[in-house]
Amino acid sequence: MLIGGRQVIGEGEALHSGDPVTGKDLEPAYHSASAAQVAYACALAADAYTVYRDLAAEQRAIFLECIADELDQARDELVDRAHTETALARPRLESEVGRTSGQLRLFATELRTGLWQGARVDPAIPERAPVPRPDIRQRRIGVGPVAVFGASNFPLAFSTAGGDTASALAAGCPVIVKAHPAHLGTAEIAGRAVARAAAATSMPRGVFAQLVGGIDVGQSLVGDPRICAVGFTGSRHGGLALAATAASRRRPIPVYAEMSSINPVVIMPDALRTHGARLASEFAASLTLGAGQFCTNPGLVLALDGPGFDEFVDTTCEVINGSSGATMLTTGIANAYRAGGGELAAHEGVTELAVGSAPDTAAGAAARLLRVDAADFVANPELQAEVFGATSLLVVCADLDELRSTLQSLEGQLTATVHAEPGDHEAVATLLPTLENLVGRIVFNGWPTGVEVGHAMVHGGPFPATTDVRTTSVGSAAIERFLRPVAYQDMPGDLLPDDLADPAPDGVRRRVDGMLTVPAPSGKEQQP
Repeated sequence: MLIGGRQVIGEGEALHSGDPVTGKDLEPAYHSASAAQVAYACALAADAYTVYRDLAAEQRAIFLECIADELDQARDELVDRAHTETALARPRLESEVGRTSGQLRLFATELRTGLWQGARVDPAIPERAPVPRPDIRQRRIGVGPVAVFGASNFPLAFSTAGGDTASALAAGCPVIVKAHPAHLGTAEIAGRAVARAAAATSMPRGVFAQLVGGIDVGQSLVGDPRICAVGFTGSRHGGLALAATAASRRRPIPVYAEMSSINPVVIMPDALRTHGARLASEFAASLTLGAGQFCTNPGLVLALDGPGFDEFVDTTCEVINGSSGATMLTTGIANAYRAGGGELAAHEGVTELAVGSAPDTAAGAAARLLRVDAADFVANPELQAEVFGATSLLVVCADLDELRSTLQSLEGQLTATVHAEPGDHEAVATLLPTLENLVGRIVFNGWPTGVEVGHAMVHGGPFPATTDVRTTSVGSAAIERFLRPVAYQDMPGDLLPDDLADPAPDGVRRRVDGMLTVPAPSGKEQQP
């Protein structure tokens, strides 16, 4: 583990990550944190917060860029260990290292824009009658120490130095990571990279820590009164358990949990008729990518039984029946996948259309396609249960009205995908309000498994996709989860934070009386 910039051996039970190919434990053992070690890490983070949140944005940006450089330099070591612990393909993991360092650099760039601070100035109007207006200025500051839980399916981009950690550090919040037990070695390598960057840039001791442990350590971390927010990617059961702990505290805190989504794909009639075979091949490729272990995996397809439908079904079945399957992240995940697919197939009205083969490994799993009529699907909400992996359910609708009502019956999702031709657009327009209420991202004529890291991306959605529909965990807007506004009324100029002082510092954009302004050479602010 890493506490206070030092490597620390846990005082609890020994844990091992497993090899998903052989099913055997991997060395070395990693010992769980004791309650005292959790508390010590939280105390250091609280002390660090008082210094770290007030560092200049440029200093934090340099820290993030240094972490990115350290990760890039450790690329080979990270890929080797992650491949052993997760069975994910090396090219995928190499790309994930780049995505992880790229996220850190994205937030460094965001810090330098100054926009994240949300600076606003309402100058005093002493002559206003009947009551003078006071001078009120607002900025955003980091909420405090943040607990981050590593994700099983992204050992780098959503784990130790991933998006939650990057956005919290950018916001001015120290981070304590609970490493995912499926890839403890990968977490150690990434954690050391963060620690080296913290030392190289003279960050406070408690700015980053990484703990090892099971459910008890996670609950203890979230329950500690010094933790001010939580970032989590994982199962609905795990996310809700953490949210319950956070809500029951004497001082409740927000939990930003990304949990469960089956990501419906809607194939409109003209698209089905025109491109049925191509869409089938693309769908099967998206479904089976990475053994289906993506938050945005297309677990549900809705289509009308009409021209092109049989071609779509036949082609999809051909591809899936011929697929060789893949080794999943852990034997536990593979066992849950097989059980979940079996429960789905056992429901009345559900038929199995295709099943592939599975590799002869401990965590090997086969792709699967099931079918159900829309009426049966709507009548049985349990058919919406996520099967984490390469299983998808084809819902056959009689007409557009039934398609719309089926969408309206769904729980909140991360994504919805629409395949449509121009002749479908009028009908699609009638579905858009439903889709907007349902998801955080609408994909048009594409597939949901690619999540671009940028400024406009939304990786979130209504419950149970996430616990907070207002946020994203991917993209520069993720920083907003770990910021809170503070207003300063009639504050003397020599006490104001620099970004709210007059004249505005170089490069700081503010809203003055509601209008966006930038500093001018004269020292006065002007509209851009």
